[in-house]
Amino acid sequence: MSNWSMGADAWVWIGVWALVMAVVVWLLVREPRRGRRDDPAEILRDRFARGEISEQELRRALAALDDDPPIRSADARHRATHHARHGQEARHD
Repeated sequence: MSNWSMGADAWVWIGVWALVMAVVVWLLVREPRRGRRDDPAEILRDRFARGEISEQELRRALAALDDDPPIRSADARHRATHHARHGQEARHD
């Protein structure tokens, strides 16, 4: 007759394969990361497509984007939001 008991090395290999399978499943089912999109018009169009904003809001926001030059640096963006929070007019460098 054969011995059906498993040694410690068998339990280690079962654990390794369970871990490998768990990582594979996690990689397959996780939500893919989207690259950072800096295009505000694309973000607005996505929001419109999802029904978060109306067509009128989309057109108004796109028109506002066309009127204002983009803030280029993170420092200028920080200054603009910092001043706007304190009741001062936001600066666009």
